Amino acid sequence: MEPQPTAVAAPMQLRIADDIRMQIERGELAPGDPLPTLHELADRWGCSLSSARSAISLLKQQGLITGGRGKAPVVRTQPRQVVRSSDRHQAEKDLVLASEDERRQNGVAENDLGVPLDDLNFKTTHDVIKADADLAEGFNIEQGADVLRRVFEHADPKSGHRESWSVSYIPYDLVNAKPEVFESNKPHPGGTQHQLYEAAGIELARIDDVVTAAMPTTAAAQLWGMDPGIPMIHVRRISIDTQGRTVEISDADFPADRTKLHFSTPLTLW
Repeated sequence: MEPQPTAVAAPMQLRIADDIRMQIERGELAPGDPLPTLHELADRWGCSLSSARSAISLLKQQGLITGGRGKAPVVRTQPRQVVRSSDRHQAEKDLVLASEDERRQNGVAENDLGVPLDDLNFKTTHDVIKADADLAEGFNIEQGADVLRRVFEHADPKSGHRESWSVSYIPYDLVNAKPEVFESNKPHPGGTQHQLYEAAGIELARIDDVVTAAMPTTAAAQLWGMDPGIPMIHVRRISIDTQGRTVEISDADFPADRTKLHFSTPLTLW
């Protein structure tokens, strides 16, 4: 589709921003190319420096350019994109009955990120909390019941920015037979599905993914190394066993500019 200007009687800053945006969309300005200076924009458009500055701000909000704090604005280079497919749930289940050696060689998270996990800094914490109203409803348990909470993070050792982050909740009555299975400080071969099977003989029958989006806080944007204007995708994964029980709720965040969600839904044939 041919790039289109915003269909309103636009103020000067929007007209400037639209013109630069369409140059980027047409490939006339490539990633890494510098933008005209504020003075050049003001001269070209016969406007004030304030209008030119507001145009640059709009382009940053749209995630099209980067710069600031003494750095000249340039066209933003799109980050490496990770595909998060619903196929990963079946892949993880297939590993549950595999040998430990095979499970160690086929980390689902590693396959998602596309980089060896040894190249990333891994951090996890685990504690027992009381179920709030949200978790109590999700698990159909009493509010205040014990729930195991685990937080997982992979980070780039060079930049310190997050590559992945999630928090997992499991009712503690599914954990207490073998709590040590869930308390490792390293990624577990086979993931949570294998842990549930090893600790309580649980087989998953269905996983629901609920997706929402919102703008990140300034703190979250800093942790992920996100440019202005990029929303955060939030995915709640609900794991349901063969008895119809919700046995895990997991919340994960993904920057929208580096994540593609792919959901495949098999349909029953007539």
